[in-house]
Amino acid sequence: MAAIENVRIPYGGYWSTPFSKWQNSFAELHSIRFAAHVARDALAEREIDPQSFDHAVMGITTPQESSFFGLPWLMKMIGNDAVPGTQVSQACATGARVLQTASFEIERGMGSASLCVAADRTSNGPVLSYPSPSNPGGAPDIERWPIDGFEGDPLGGPPMVGTAENCARDWQVSTEEQHDVVFRRWEQYEMALADDRAFQKGYMKLPFEVPDKRFHRTAGTIDGDEGVRPSTREGLARLKPVQEDGTVTFGGQTHPADGNAGVILATPAKARALSKDPSVEIAVLGFGMARTKPHYMPAAPVPAAQQALDMAGLTIGDIDAVKTHNPFAVNDVVFARETGFDVDAMNNYGCSLIFGHPNGPTGLRLVIELVEELVQRGGGRGLFTGCAAGDSAMAVVVEVSQAR
Repeated sequence: MAAIENVRIPYGGYWSTPFSKWQNSFAELHSIRFAAHVARDALAEREIDPQSFDHAVMGITTPQESSFFGLPWLMKMIGNDAVPGTQVSQACATGARVLQTASFEIERGMGSASLCVAADRTSNGPVLSYPSPSNPGGAPDIERWPIDGFEGDPLGGPPMVGTAENCARDWQVSTEEQHDVVFRRWEQYEMALADDRAFQKGYMKLPFEVPDKRFHRTAGTIDGDEGVRPSTREGLARLKPVQEDGTVTFGGQTHPADGNAGVILATPAKARALSKDPSVEIAVLGFGMARTKPHYMPAAPVPAAQQALDMAGLTIGDIDAVKTHNPFAVNDVVFARETGFDVDAMNNYGCSLIFGHPNGPTGLRLVIELVEELVQRGGGRGLFTGCAAGDSAMAVVVEVSQAR
């Protein structure tokens, strides 16, 4: 498939909340209402009229009260009741899927400016009751979102950590090598905290004002990502693997979180009109989606990345920056081994292994950080890739040019 030609991200046309480890400051905030609250303020700060959008896509993975009404409800709350929009859900790949859905529809002329929002709350997930009169006593079937999804595959596979152990075994990735990656990722995350979080303030309003449950007032503030603990080599060395005879420790994997993020996609002309600096052009070049063999989820980003590069007409050697959704340190080791990209050079300024994983918004925030890194480099090409439930993955290729 040919590269995408007519989709741009306006420079500065993106934002994210901090990510808050589950059961912390965002634990009782309705994820769709929270996303609308943040998007409304972000658009006002950027002096972008909500009526500028003739298209929109929302991603969400954990049901919330009244989420049946989906994106039209969100658009109404931000001040646009004319866009019907689309709601998508693809587990951890939801953020990338939101961007792909909007990009393809803009490319086909179905919209000129799309508001892409992803929102999730892993805290206090719903317990769903499915009627099952044939059960003993007519007891319903019960499912806990998202906890049951973390603990096992409905096709009979292991919990998520078991897929990482499969990859660690086949690629011979030791606990020590995983911890080396974790320590390096912490060093890179500290780059984003330098100079009073200067990098993060390029797309995140900090200190962040946390609204109360009714979104009537400010309940408190947080300085940035919440629940993140610094990693030290000594601390990591004391950790034992989660599974007996395994290699993956709690330090070598991410944590569930809450939050939301937004990205504007538009035609080139509309993007220039919405950009805070029209001389900076951010082009979306390609997408990839792949599924690896069963129970090897951390390996799936490799073929997804290759597919996105093929669409963009590029090779990994053409890529200046890589960001990954890496729920396990194993992900990055496998990616580096298979592609040849330096494992120490990917994920500058942060990644989900460190700042947490709210599912839907994770990929969106990582693409935002990828764009910001490329702008700081003075331009270049970037690749985002990340795994998702079902041993699948998605990837996105972007290019920044004419950057200062």
